[in-house]
Order: sequence, then C-alpha cells, then structure tokens
Amino acid sequence: MTTAPSPSATPYGTLPPASPLPQRRPISLPRLAQMREAGEKITMLTAYDATFAAVADAAGVECILVGDSLGMVCQGLPSTVGVSLDTMAYHTESVVRGLHRVQGTAWVVADLPFGSYHESREQALKSACRLMQAGAHMVKLEGGGWTAPTVHFLVERGVPVCAHLGLTPQTVHALGGYRVQGKGDQAAQTLRRHALELQDAGAAMLVLEMVPAPLARDLTQALPHCHTIGIGAGSGTAGQVLVMHDMLGVNLGKNPKFVRDFMQDAGSVKGAMEAYVQAVKQGRFPDDQLHAWN
Repeated sequence: MTTAPSPSATPYGTLPPASPLPQRRPISLPRLAQMREAGEKITMLTAYDATFAAVADAAGVECILVGDSLGMVCQGLPSTVGVSLDTMAYHTESVVRGLHRVQGTAWVVADLPFGSYHESREQALKSACRLMQAGAHMVKLEGGGWTAPTVHFLVERGVPVCAHLGLTPQTVHALGGYRVQGKGDQAAQTLRRHALELQDAGAAMLVLEMVPAPLARDLTQALPHCHTIGIGAGSGTAGQVLVMHDMLGVNLGKNPKFVRDFMQDAGSVKGAMEAYVQAVKQGRFPDDQLHAWN
C-alpha cells in the first residue's frame, strides 16, 4: 500500500506535498474575471525563484509576478533598467519549475525588461515569446500612448498582456524619481486616456503604481475588461501587488510608506504571505490613510 508524501518543512514555511490534488482551480483570465465579478480582490506578489514561488502559491496568492524588480532586490542594481531579457527568462523558468513541483495553480506574469520591446512590435513579440516559452502565462510592459499598438500586436498573436501605468520604474530617470503620478487634472486625463487605449488594445490587466487613490478607483470602474492591480494606489483597484521583499521587510532600502511588513507577526514566510492574502481579501490592506498621495 502506498501513502501520500508528507509535507516538507523549509526555512520559508511548510510546502505542500510533492503531488497533492490542487486545493483551488487553476488561475486563468476567465477565473480572474469571475473573481472580479464576484467582488473578490485579486492578490499578486513578486517571486523570482522556485521555492518562494511554491510558498506563495501554497499561501493562496493568485498571481505571481516575475518582476524586473529582481534587478534591485536580487542583483543589487540601482534600478530595473539594467535587467536583461536573458535574466528575466532564467527567473521565469525558475518560478515555473517551483510551481510544477507542487502542482501550483498561480497565474504567472513576467516583465518585459527595458529595451526588449521599445524598438518595434516585432521585437516585442520576439521578447514576449521568449518569456512565454519560459513558462509565463502573461507578459507585462510599461507605459502608455506609444505602447497601445504594441499591446494590440501581441494580443492579436495570442500573448496575454498586462500593462503598467503611473510610476513606471523603467523610466524613473525621465520621471525625476519615485514620485506619485497622475496628480492634477491634465496628468489624470492623460493617464485615463492611456488606460482606455490599453484596454481597447486588449490588455487584460493594468498595474497602477503610485497613483492617487480616487483616480485609481475611477479607472477601475472605467475599465470593465482590464483588471486593475494597485501598488500604492489605494484600495479601490480590482487587486493588489507588492514586491515580496518589501512585504517581508527584508529589502535593501527603505520601504515605501504604503507597504506593510507582514512578516513582523507571522512567524514564517508562508504565514506572512497568508496574512497578506487575507488582508487584501478582507479589505484590511491597503490602508488608504497611509498612501503616498496623502
């Protein structure tokens, strides 16, 4: 008689058995749409390797972002600009392997790094194919206006796209630093126009970073076919994302004001991730009184 494998303990929490039956339905774009329709918040965290991806999945995180933020938290770079496509493919493969090890169900989004989609739509497709072949379910690119035709080109060819507006880290030098975006009527109108263009182009998700909460809430209502994921954008978005190192309190710099250290009372990484999921689902995070736009 055979017995099911037992869970294994790691320094990052307890992983589920090697071959469990999935505890939830695999996350997909239709599933995310159902969640939004039901008023359930979508949770996303960054992960860059197999173990942390598996722990995040076991903690109930729906979406894992293989972010080019790895340049700062893993490589020690001053910004995301120096991250290469080869590096993004490597970390995407690592994350996906971790999910396969535990029959993970999370939706994997991988960042197209700086310079990998700027030259032409064809370059963007080639870069996106590289990350999709590495196991990503969706690619993310930054910016509005000029990116809409690229998004349309990718979506027409079967590549799901997540857009990113507000503070776009790849262009932080042009923005003059890590500052709130979309403040003032003109800036808000531009951001709204870009968001609608991206939805029309077929973007299924939109990260809104460091955007005034009222604007992010309005955009969420104006974008029924594009799920908004906020980071420093208040509680009115369809979901939330944080850089994993930030929410664990182990980054190399100072946490933004809107970040909460979920590790402080959790006792384990898995416990911290579970606390994050519960706080987002229950509307206890983010706290609109603590955001950068105040």
